[in-house]
Amino acid sequence: MAKKIQMMETVLRDGQQSLIATRMTTADMLPILKTMDEAGYHSLEMWGGATFDACLRFLNEDPWERLRMIRSQVKQTKLQMLLRGQNLLGYKNYADDVVKEFVEKSIKNGIDSIRVFDALNDVRNLQTAIVTAKEAGGHCQTAISYTTSEIHTIDYFVRLAKEMADTGADSLCIKDMAGVLTPQTGYELISRIKDAVPLPLEVHTHATSGIAEMTYLKAVEAGADIIDTAISSFAGGTSQPATESMALVLEELGYDTGLDMKKVTEIAEYFNPIRDRFRDEEMLNPKVKDIEPKTLIYQVPGGMLSNLLSQLTEQGLQDRYEEVLAEVPKVRADLGFPPLVTPLSQMVGTQALMNVLSGERYKLVPTEIKEYVRGLYGRSPAPIAEAIQQTIIGDEQVIQERPADLLAPQLPLLKKEISEYAKSPEDLLSYALFPQQAKDFLGRREDRFYDVPLQTVEVMIDMD
Repeated sequence: MAKKIQMMETVLRDGQQSLIATRMTTADMLPILKTMDEAGYHSLEMWGGATFDACLRFLNEDPWERLRMIRSQVKQTKLQMLLRGQNLLGYKNYADDVVKEFVEKSIKNGIDSIRVFDALNDVRNLQTAIVTAKEAGGHCQTAISYTTSEIHTIDYFVRLAKEMADTGADSLCIKDMAGVLTPQTGYELISRIKDAVPLPLEVHTHATSGIAEMTYLKAVEAGADIIDTAISSFAGGTSQPATESMALVLEELGYDTGLDMKKVTEIAEYFNPIRDRFRDEEMLNPKVKDIEPKTLIYQVPGGMLSNLLSQLTEQGLQDRYEEVLAEVPKVRADLGFPPLVTPLSQMVGTQALMNVLSGERYKLVPTEIKEYVRGLYGRSPAPIAEAIQQTIIGDEQVIQERPADLLAPQLPLLKKEISEYAKSPEDLLSYALFPQQAKDFLGRREDRFYDVPLQTVEVMIDMD
């Protein structure tokens, strides 16, 4: 009997987020959904991450309506989303009432499985989402934000996996957002977690550094149950390995993927011209398809590399790129080795940039970094040295409790603020997460005199 390995398709979320900054419209997706539903995937990742923000900010779409429309077409395959724990889909902690309402409404509108992660691997920031998802009848998969440092050992991650299981996770994911999980380390890590925790284990990586396919092969050998891939049209580079290629190789090795390769081919043939359209419109930057081994050297996600270079180029300072890049791991070490995933990737990159351009380390410190050092994002993976803490926040107190415990309920005030335009609980939640973008969208929808132009130039870089 063939060994089984299942595959999650990411083209509707992470595949397009990684390559075209999440600009694929719902209209682009709808015609192929029935074929995707029949292809034999474990699940379709199609919501969360930056999709919500992009719908409101750039596409003039209601993200909740996208979810409902996709659900109406996908009858048998699970729909999956990515959630940033207490940050939800934004960049700050929200009160528990907002988190509970958002998770409940996500499941009510069609989500089957919620993958929830915390940028610091602070499980306290996952608790509300886990409990709510399960109570609402959804599957909650907790994700380990994988990174490397002197403290991020295999023992560390195994302990984390056990803690997540004890908190109520239905399944686990190793989320390698930077593409730095090497094949042998992946084999050892997955073997250890599978021995220690009796839950299904999914593995997620990016092809940025050029090793993703090798890592997936070793992950499958070690006992991973599911791997994340993207249809070839939107695969490779900063996205995931190609679905078809991984399926063909695994089947040759004796694994049953459950995929109907004829339908998978139809899916690729459908998305190829959509990819080409984005390429012609210069929304698909050729650089995101490049292999970047520096990811392994500096332990920096590919999207963060390109974002730093873009910021420096805009200021005519591209010659300082290597200097800033070398500063990133130093800042990360100073701050207790946080994983470089949204929002910490942006925060660490900005601090490194300021350190280099100001000529003095921590002379300029963003508010977000001060709040992080104070513990308002959660517990840093390693303790922050007293000297660094003193430099950044002086004698301000560092909190020890779960950050969300300091937040009063937020929905009543938010409801009052947006009452003129919010017609449903989902509208209110859109406003809670992205106040200005949601107000503009709801205003355009409800009032023909509310004339707000769509944002079309700004590029979002989310390392999810």
